[in-house]
Amino acid sequence: DMLLINTFSKLFSFIMWQNESGIKSCVVFLAGQWGRCLGEECGSGGVQTRTLWCVHSEGWTSHHSNCPHAEQPESQRPCFKVCEWHQDLFEWEVSDWATCVLIPFPHNQVKLRTGECITAQHGIQRRSVQCVRTSNRTSVMSRICEFFSHKPEMEQACLIPCPQDCVVSDFSYWSSCSKTCGTGLQHRTRDVLATPMYGGADCPNLTHTRPCSNPLPCPPGEQHQYSLKVGPWSDCWQPQDKVVWQSGRTMLDFSSSSKDNLVKQHTQSLHHVPHHPKSWDMELGYQTRQVRCTRSDGRSAMLSLCTQDHTPVNYQTCIMPKHCEISDWSSWSPCSKTCRCQDLLPGYRIRTRHMKQIPIGGGKQCPALEEKEACNIIGDLLPHCPRYVWKSTAWGDCRVAPLLSQQDRRLGNVSGLCGGGVQTREIYCVQVPEHQSLSRPVNGRLCAGSDIPSSVQRCSILCPQPCLLSSWSSWGTCLHDNCLEPQGRKGFRQRRRQVLWEPLGVPESCPHLLESIPCEDPICYMWRVETGGRCIPSSGTCGPGSVAQRRVCVNDQGVDVSNGQCPDPAPSPTVPCEVSCPGDCVISSWSSWSSCSTSCSSKNSEGRQRRSRTMLALPGEGGKDCPASSALKEWRECNNHPCVVFHWEATSWGPCIENSSMSLNRTFLENGTVTCAVGVQNRKVTCIKMNVGQVISKRCLDSARPDGVRPCLLPCRRDCKVTPFSEWTTCPGSCLPANSTIPTQSRYRTIIHRSANGGQECPDTLYEERDCEALPQCPSYRWQTHRWQLCSLVPDSIRQGKAGPTEPCGDGLEARGVSCIGEDEEQVDMDLCLQWGGAMPPRTRPCRIPCKDDCTFTTWSKFSECSGCGTFRSRKRSLTGRSKKRDHCLRAELYPLLETEACSCNDFLSQPFGNWSSCILPESITPGFPLGVRQSGHLDQRECGHGRRYRAVTCLDWQGRPVSPSLCSESGYVEEACHVPCPLDCKLSDWSPWSPCSTPCGGGLKIRSKWLREKSFNGGRPCPKLDLKNQVYEAIPCQSACRQFEWVVEAWSTCTINTVTEASACGEGLQSRRNGTVGQVNSLDDSLCNQEDPMPVRTQTCILPCPGDCVMSQWGSWSSCPLSCDPTESRRRRRHVLRLPSPEGTCPEDIQTEACVLNSTCFIYHYNVSDWSSCQLSEMAVCGPGTRSRLLDCVRSDGKVVELSVCEQFGQVNTWRLSEGCDVECPVNCVLSDWSTWSECSHTCGHQGQMLRSRSILQSAHKEGRPCPSQLLHTRSCPIRPCYSWLLGDWSLCHVEGADCGEGVRQRNLTCIVHWGDWPQQESSLTRPRPSLAEIEVLICNGNPLSLGDCHMTEWSSWSSCQLTCLERRSFETIGRQTRSRAVVVQVLENQENCPQQGFETRPCKGGTCHTYEWRTSGWNGNERVVWCQRSDGVNVTGIHNTRTNTCTYEYTRYIEVMTTHGFLDYCTRTPGIHNKKADVKTNSGLLKPGPSHIQDFFSDWSLQPIGPDGRVQLWAYGVTAAGFLLIVFIIALSFLPCPPQKPLTLAYDGDMDM
Repeated sequence: DMLLINTFSKLFSFIMWQNESGIKSCVVFLAGQWGRCLGEECGSGGVQTRTLWCVHSEGWTSHHSNCPHAEQPESQRPCFKVCEWHQDLFEWEVSDWATCVLIPFPHNQVKLRTGECITAQHGIQRRSVQCVRTSNRTSVMSRICEFFSHKPEMEQACLIPCPQDCVVSDFSYWSSCSKTCGTGLQHRTRDVLATPMYGGADCPNLTHTRPCSNPLPCPPGEQHQYSLKVGPWSDCWQPQDKVVWQSGRTMLDFSSSSKDNLVKQHTQSLHHVPHHPKSWDMELGYQTRQVRCTRSDGRSAMLSLCTQDHTPVNYQTCIMPKHCEISDWSSWSPCSKTCRCQDLLPGYRIRTRHMKQIPIGGGKQCPALEEKEACNIIGDLLPHCPRYVWKSTAWGDCRVAPLLSQQDRRLGNVSGLCGGGVQTREIYCVQVPEHQSLSRPVNGRLCAGSDIPSSVQRCSILCPQPCLLSSWSSWGTCLHDNCLEPQGRKGFRQRRRQVLWEPLGVPESCPHLLESIPCEDPICYMWRVETGGRCIPSSGTCGPGSVAQRRVCVNDQGVDVSNGQCPDPAPSPTVPCEVSCPGDCVISSWSSWSSCSTSCSSKNSEGRQRRSRTMLALPGEGGKDCPASSALKEWRECNNHPCVVFHWEATSWGPCIENSSMSLNRTFLENGTVTCAVGVQNRKVTCIKMNVGQVISKRCLDSARPDGVRPCLLPCRRDCKVTPFSEWTTCPGSCLPANSTIPTQSRYRTIIHRSANGGQECPDTLYEERDCEALPQCPSYRWQTHRWQLCSLVPDSIRQGKAGPTEPCGDGLEARGVSCIGEDEEQVDMDLCLQWGGAMPPRTRPCRIPCKDDCTFTTWSKFSECSGCGTFRSRKRSLTGRSKKRDHCLRAELYPLLETEACSCNDFLSQPFGNWSSCILPESITPGFPLGVRQSGHLDQRECGHGRRYRAVTCLDWQGRPVSPSLCSESGYVEEACHVPCPLDCKLSDWSPWSPCSTPCGGGLKIRSKWLREKSFNGGRPCPKLDLKNQVYEAIPCQSACRQFEWVVEAWSTCTINTVTEASACGEGLQSRRNGTVGQVNSLDDSLCNQEDPMPVRTQTCILPCPGDCVMSQWGSWSSCPLSCDPTESRRRRRHVLRLPSPEGTCPEDIQTEACVLNSTCFIYHYNVSDWSSCQLSEMAVCGPGTRSRLLDCVRSDGKVVELSVCEQFGQVNTWRLSEGCDVECPVNCVLSDWSTWSECSHTCGHQGQMLRSRSILQSAHKEGRPCPSQLLHTRSCPIRPCYSWLLGDWSLCHVEGADCGEGVRQRNLTCIVHWGDWPQQESSLTRPRPSLAEIEVLICNGNPLSLGDCHMTEWSSWSSCQLTCLERRSFETIGRQTRSRAVVVQVLENQENCPQQGFETRPCKGGTCHTYEWRTSGWNGNERVVWCQRSDGVNVTGIHNTRTNTCTYEYTRYIEVMTTHGFLDYCTRTPGIHNKKADVKTNSGLLKPGPSHIQDFFSDWSLQPIGPDGRVQLWAYGVTAAGFLLIVFIIALSFLPCPPQKPLTLAYDGDMDM
């Protein structure tokens, strides 16, 4: 919309111009507004476009070809496209809405709108909207923010209260008459109580003046009073000839045409500024002032009427003004912005000029000597600014020692420590390189704002873990060395073991895993025979028979192979057996072979195994006899191989070396870069005969020979890598003071990583320092003063015609020249001394040439001798000649005869001041590396020990004033030794003995503990987490004794019958067996077995079957019960017949069953796991990775622990993890950065100055690490130097020298004071640099304000009470206003045109109140009474008031009401006062007071009188008014029915509901 409005407004202007020019038909280009900046990439490559129209003068558009192309404006231009990421850099900054102001009329006139203000007026609010950077809140072009969002509104409608007129107080009493005789003036004043607001009426005149007359007339000639009045001094000038002298005279003009008799001054300003480039001479001139005698009526009179005793001086010597002279501007400095960065801030450049002439004598002051302007505002063509980032060196070695506590016994030997540790690295700031691989380190401040990488991290050193092996397996069968190619009859028997845990952190590998023994007749394949089933007799029910057996061919690993690979002949598919017939002897089956008695055979021992069988039944008559007792046992040789064991033994692998013979000796990456070469490792492999040593290789298994060579990756050769040297630190850019040392500059570089594996070593030089190039000595210039000239007075020729003394005497000035002297004692340009010569010496001083009437004195005597510090010395003089008899010469305050001065004293007192500083420990800082350049964490920081602390001293003179501390001490401090107590770590006791296992049987935990001995102190390492008994525990798994010992029984012996005769050698007998407690090795004491388990019986009764009895085998194993041990189920066991009974005999049962009773005949088995142990570390580890373990048991349902295999047999699945990795968090101590350098003193003088240094936390404490100290900031008082400040006193009263009134001066003192930095309390009068001349010079002022005939301002009135703007006694603002004013008092009516204007001031206040106004009346005096307006706080007010409820109505607030006989107000006798009007800003209804009589006449012709005789409105008038109002509302409502809905106008206001 705004675009169309602007476009058509331009078009209309163009058409009007065409019509005025007489051109009726013409076309021209018209351009729209520029659109947004568009482009593919953000930055300066954007494009802006706009629309062009070819417009005819009649208003219609045409084709572009009809418009002149020479006048076609551009429709496209380059621009800077704002990037999307700029959205975080810019935002709209919107100020608060300003106060609501009236909408101005044309010509910016602000006044109340037409019509009566009821509640409020329409106003407008404005606010400022600008696009700013979010970083520093500086403003940029609005179109940048418009890219992201629309510009917020800057104006909105609002409502403001109705006008509030000025409210003034009642008049004061009349003053006394200005004259004591004749006719004078009286005045009375009033104060402003409330200023006009919101367009209200201005304040009336605050002063009321009236004539007054005295009963006594003034005597003749005394009708007027006279006062001497002086004007301002003229400019300083020099007389050159008589014309100039005449032009400077003072003459009286009494011509009749002149309104007043004035003393006229004729001056001619002559400006001579001789140029002395190498010397400045002071020129003296003269100035005059106007003197006139003023009559009390304001007219001028003869001077003789005012100068009866003496004539004021109207001339004096002065310094000829010289204006400031400056040099030409220097060239612009380079722009501070030399590159393009993200903040889009403009740069600046500076040019300077210097002063060549100091302004004197009121000459023009120097303009600004420095000028700054913005440059490179957009900076599209500038290169991008360099970026700075933090870089880090390689991590250092992992160290465990910093984690040890003070009581750790391993502190004596830290070489073997392992586990968790910490390592550090250095952090430095570099510029991001564009073309280089490495960048120079720069100051760390350039990287400020970015996150600093960590300089400390945790690490781990592998703890050595030896190789863990299983037990040896049993010896295998005799096998060929290579079963695929068997050769000869020599073979080997082997046994193996396995690696359970690979070695870690040790150079040695695991020992040999295979041993072999030579043997003969080796085989690689064998028959495995499995016998099963019952013996089946060949004929009948007993006698010889056979048993079937299964034959399988297996290899040496037990894997089935084809039968053809096994040697012939194959085992028979059946084996013979025999079933005993009735009456035969019954023998049991052979037992299993016992273990071999020896592991190998030697000359002295051979291995043997045995097996046995027992006699179950004796034979009967005719039956088969039992074999001999020797036939019940069998022996065989075992392990008959010689005790010669061979194995391969390999040394550790050697270093990886290059091998040129290898075909592949380098590894290539995908990008073609070559990594480390491939090499080989060698080791020596030898055949070892056990207990003998090395033998030839043929004695060992060739197939099991370990490798002696293996490929490996050569360790990469790494050269030392360092950063380039940093830039040299800057040398001083200015000259060197005399006798100063030559400054140095330095540079450094940092090791990124050190060399490894034979790489190039690091350079020795990491820091370099050199002297700065020869700098010129600072030039030495000094001021040289010339001789003082003679005292210069106003010459006689100037004093002629002037009032005052005519003899050549009086006050004057002495002047001297000043020049600048260089090192060669030659004069140089003066501006060099202004720069290098210090303060310029004074070039003028007052002087006096005595007049004949002056007081004369003798010369001053010498000063008396000083008697010591704190005393004074004096000198005297006396009057001479006639001066002894002159009264004014005897006035000591004007002409002192005695002078005293304090004696100098070189005694100084030194006193300590303030608190002691922190104890400063001696620092161990790496030389050459400036702090702030890099960040590094030191793990061995010194935090305790002996140090020094400092306390500032004050140096005082004998008067107690501060002086330089160098007068009392060299450093300004008093020092003393101090000690920072070292932190004490928490101390625990040694480990207690291990407790018994937590479970009586099976797996459990055993525990040991430490208890607290000393708590940590002074920041030591805290204690680990303790229990309520202040103990810490360690637990490891344990196995109770029940699993280590068990009862072992042998087989029962043959049943023995105790009988004498052989006939009864059957029946009941006894059999025995041997019992024993067997541990892990041999038989032990019986008491070691669990006594709860009954000892197996050693003897039992038995039945030896008689001949003809049935003989049964032993019972087999019970069948398994259901896993649930269901009592309805049963288990069974079997036995079979070994010998049939006689025909008349029977066999007992061969099947036995019993119920599955839980915990009796049936048991349920489950796994039970113990608690986890503590995390177990290596003995040399403090923390880091470890393992924790637990034990697994198989527990029977009755609580008995059994073998794990039992649970496996019953189908229990083992899902428990019995060991797992764990981690013990390391107790990392707090790591701090180095202390920064001491800061500059916070105050250059005084005792409040502090110097600071700080350090930061690089690594916070973790777990039981030593916590960070609370003191990260050190403070130190600065040397106490005295402060010198300029103290400007208050301005004095206006002093007019030699006259009663006129132009005078106000002066104030400038004092240099010495103080401690905290004086005075009012800082407004205290300045550190010397105040400017404008602050020191006198102020021109008017003299006695009560001079006759002049106007003057009254003193400011007291501040009024705090008043709020209210509506119906409710305020809608929180801040009120107070007002004070001053009025103008006129002494002579003829001079009132020259009087100043009255004024008032306002200020905000809090706690204001709402005031109301009401009429007050006195009692009736006949038909008259006094009426006035009074505020709610009891203050009588005057002024103009609007008609509102409870407010005053009439124009004049004090009048007399005169009533008619009918009760109407007839007229008012108005008292002299001020026409004022008071507004109540929020009153919307008013009470009509009885009006004047012409209102009554308006209604007198009506038949129905709306107003009754009592002045009140009749009741029917209210009804007519209400009906008319309803009719109007109905008509308005009908008018809105056919209209479409309109958008309502929204007006902003302050939230008051009444508005």
